[in-house]
Amino acid sequence: MKVVTKGRTQGKGSVLMDSTVPFLIQGYSFIGRRCDHAGGNMAEARLLLRRTVLLRGGDSARLLYDPALFSRKDGLPKRAQRTLTGVGGVQSLDGREHRTRKGLFLRLLDDAAVEKVSALFVQELRRRLPEWERSGTVRLLDECSEALCLAASTWVGLSTSAHAVTLRTRALRAMIESAARVGPAHWIGLFSRRSAETGLARTVRAVRRDPMRVEDNPLALVAFHRDDQGNRLPARIAAVELLNLLRPIVAIARYIAFSLHAVESQPGTRQFLEGAGPRERASFASEVRRFYPFFPAVAAVARTDVEFEGNRIPAGRRVLLDLWGTNRGPDHPDPDRFDPTRFLDLPGPFDLIPQGGGDVVTGHRCPGETLTVSVMAAALDVLMAELTFTVQPGTVSLRRIPTEPRGLVLRSVRRRPD
Repeated sequence: MKVVTKGRTQGKGSVLMDSTVPFLIQGYSFIGRRCDHAGGNMAEARLLLRRTVLLRGGDSARLLYDPALFSRKDGLPKRAQRTLTGVGGVQSLDGREHRTRKGLFLRLLDDAAVEKVSALFVQELRRRLPEWERSGTVRLLDECSEALCLAASTWVGLSTSAHAVTLRTRALRAMIESAARVGPAHWIGLFSRRSAETGLARTVRAVRRDPMRVEDNPLALVAFHRDDQGNRLPARIAAVELLNLLRPIVAIARYIAFSLHAVESQPGTRQFLEGAGPRERASFASEVRRFYPFFPAVAAVARTDVEFEGNRIPAGRRVLLDLWGTNRGPDHPDPDRFDPTRFLDLPGPFDLIPQGGGDVVTGHRCPGETLTVSVMAAALDVLMAELTFTVQPGTVSLRRIPTEPRGLVLRSVRRRPD
């Protein structure tokens, strides 16, 4: 592998050409193809004109999540921060600053919050069932996105009028879908992010002006949170973190859609779920998150020179860890087979990394994974136990980031007798 340090190329071959366009064309398979070509779990590319090391596999994940070796600051490209995560959010922090901000999310996303959001989501799903019966065709991703947005908005403490939820859902989905797009699709994400941050920053300022009327909810906790220096977050950063609560919850709709794709396309899955208890449904949800692609990679920057697989990652080099390629790699027995019993025993911190790896308390692992699994299981409770339907599964393209089962719809939806 070539390594460039201080403008010099070490190894054979010419200076790397920019591979941003191939990455956008190849999608989720890009990092794996490069690693296969390099003959290991490490390769190199130039993305957005910046040299980038590409990694995959459990050992790579353990390496990347070592805070002494890698920093998250400036890891994620700015174009993704300006659409997906927001500039200045918890994902880009390190050290004490990260621990303090992460502590806020750990307090917010406790067991009570998991139970409340899941219950609100189920309540909204059941409210929609009569309309599903009348319509004949249910676009599950759209329906679950709005139901999750309503549940998340209620929990956070934001307006839940039908108009507000519709606009908020549209904006959050645009943020999710625009980070790896170019042209108008990316611009829509930028506009949605800026508009949402402006509106939420205004809400945060209003909360701070009248604290006596504030309820004990995530909106207030974020508005009055103090950083590691004891200062309140700037209103715009508080807005970013509120969106970091709302956006991932709405994103769970994709995993629910993938769940129904598995029900239709993976042999024996429907039968497994019809007799499944909580443990089995949680295992199924984890297998869906392993088997289907969503988040393509996590990014970091090397703090110091790092040796891996006989190669050196220079200090300051951006690194991308292939999440889907790792989940579908040889670390898992028979990785291309969908096995709903695979995670009956809870996976370790690097055994399943659809939203990143490591320890949720001390590291950068997403604190919302328990909520994700709970919401997915709750959706299955309603869909599989309370309804009958047929599934048009749609298609999953590995070239589209983020992907979804496009064209997935439920037909002939009927509620089961009590």
